[in-house]
Amino acid sequence: MKDPIFVPIRINQLKIKNRIYMPAMHLGMADNYLITDQLVDFYAERAKGGAGMITVGYATIDELSGNPQVIGAHQDNFIPGLSSLAEAITQNGSRSAVQLNHSGRYNHSFFLNGKQPVAPSAIASRLTRETPKALEKEEIKEIINRFAQAAERVQKAGFDAVEVLSGTGYLISEFLSPITNQREDEYGGPLENRMRFGLEIMAAIRKKVGPDFPLIVRMNGNDFMPGGQGRHELKKYAKALSESGNVHALCINVGWHEARVPQIVTSVPRGVFGYLSRGIKEQVTIPVIASHRINDPQTAREMIGNGMCDMVAMGRSLIADPYLPEKMKSGRENEMIHCIACAQGCFDNLFKLKSVECLCNPRAGHEKETQISKTDNPKKVMVIGGGAAGMSAALAAGERGHQVTLYEKSDRLGGQLFLAAAPPGRDEFAILAKDLSRQVMRSSIQTVLNTEVDENLLEKERPDEVILATGAEPIVPPISGLKLPHVVQAWDVLQDKIYTGKNVVVIGGGAVGVETAMFLAEKGTLSGEDVKFLLTNHAEDPETLCELATRGTKNIILIEMMEAIGKDIGKSTKWCMFQEMERSRIDRRIGTKALEITQTGVKVQAGDKIEEIPADTVVIAAGSKPLNALSNVLKKKGIPFRTTGDADHVAQAIDAIHNGFSAGKSI
Repeated sequence: MKDPIFVPIRINQLKIKNRIYMPAMHLGMADNYLITDQLVDFYAERAKGGAGMITVGYATIDELSGNPQVIGAHQDNFIPGLSSLAEAITQNGSRSAVQLNHSGRYNHSFFLNGKQPVAPSAIASRLTRETPKALEKEEIKEIINRFAQAAERVQKAGFDAVEVLSGTGYLISEFLSPITNQREDEYGGPLENRMRFGLEIMAAIRKKVGPDFPLIVRMNGNDFMPGGQGRHELKKYAKALSESGNVHALCINVGWHEARVPQIVTSVPRGVFGYLSRGIKEQVTIPVIASHRINDPQTAREMIGNGMCDMVAMGRSLIADPYLPEKMKSGRENEMIHCIACAQGCFDNLFKLKSVECLCNPRAGHEKETQISKTDNPKKVMVIGGGAAGMSAALAAGERGHQVTLYEKSDRLGGQLFLAAAPPGRDEFAILAKDLSRQVMRSSIQTVLNTEVDENLLEKERPDEVILATGAEPIVPPISGLKLPHVVQAWDVLQDKIYTGKNVVVIGGGAVGVETAMFLAEKGTLSGEDVKFLLTNHAEDPETLCELATRGTKNIILIEMMEAIGKDIGKSTKWCMFQEMERSRIDRRIGTKALEITQTGVKVQAGDKIEEIPADTVVIAAGSKPLNALSNVLKKKGIPFRTTGDADHVAQAIDAIHNGFSAGKSI
């Protein structure tokens, strides 16, 4: 039977070679609205990798619709840059499109030289804390016209199609939603009026670009906003778009940026929002594209093969591995690198006003400067440590043409990636460990497990250069009582090496402390499979099942001496973790210093108050420090070496993989 992913499909008259659609993602790579070489190189690589269609953007339709870090389409002088990007995509084998958008009240006056953002009604944004200006009718007509003009520029630039973003809390969805649209004219009130703005934009674009140029709309299947638009109203909008004859495909996303339902992080199950694309597909006659957390071939195949959608949007999946489609087509799926939805390099970078990178792929966003050429002087390279940094370094050094041997003291490669995978909803980190280890095993790298490198082994092997990637070890804080039998290390807890009692105090509110608290909070809860069985058999009511799925058997108190918990956790992930800790009833105490561990608990001080918190088990999660004792041995023996990953400085996994890659590439 033919693979459903590789059955061609048409959007209007445009034939697309496969069903993999790379959706528009803000990459932060434009320069004052202009296309950069960085953008061209990034998308050219994804086109070479075999994606059926690539949509770039979003792109602006006027000066209030975006900021200088996004692609410009609101003036004719942007057409040459757009043309270079279209050419890079189409000449490398993919179909191309540009997404147009107006951010409405989600824009910030900071990016608009002090100008006020606009919206259907003057209702403050929870994201920007600013109140937008309510649009006048003539301004609405002008914006509609600007969308059409921008679409025409996209067409003139040589793109194969245009997409309009009609969701995510931006301007068109602000008109659609009763939360943000309180107008009393023909653009407000009942759904028929609130849909008018979006429908008029699509009609204006169709009139401007002619009947054959494909128009795609990316819209919410559910906005997940209390008092907003659920599935039923958005199905009606989808049907109206389809029946208008102006729109040729729908790409279904979920949620507004303000929504409290996680949409992109690791804890979101793969393909979970496919039910929304299915519901819309049942209402329309045009192709429907599903999106969000579709990062592996099997999920994609099942969604298309089972009629949940006609195409799959694989965005961050193609950031992590641009050659994923080609690997799928050629039967090399075991070589792919999965996106693990960590958000460390993509969304978290955007909050820092940095361009997008990827934890799993150190080349993403750096396509040109990370090209590796073969060395003219192959060396014998020893990599010590088989964690994220060590594997990344070994792969880069091997690609350079060096004779690489990777030593790992345990019985498997992966290191702390397996610790990161222990908390609930974080198991994708173990997938990355396995992806990297498979890459190592397929390469010419010699791997030696269960072996700790010492001075004798260095003397025996006599490497030309060494990469020290020995990781980190837990910090032992200066607290009395650490030797008591009920005191354990967080790393041992996360590896399920020990059992903990009912009342647990976790000392340390950094990433490891938070993850350990969440790991323990899961003990005694119902699994997803358990919930489905009990729910479908009507064994318990939904409220009871929700309680049993989130309330475990342990009472957990997390203490942190600083005034904030999770300072080393990325912004995209942190709010989800905090929400989960709230549901799990983890007691979090900031500004609380552990003074002493006693036989019955932990004596702590918060301000002027000293108390003892009862505890059956005390978990030490005070952070970690570099483990690099071999550096002195290497210096003594005069062996050239470089230290990378946590052995150099403790940081996030993205730093370990990127620094490891740089270390290996630089030899």
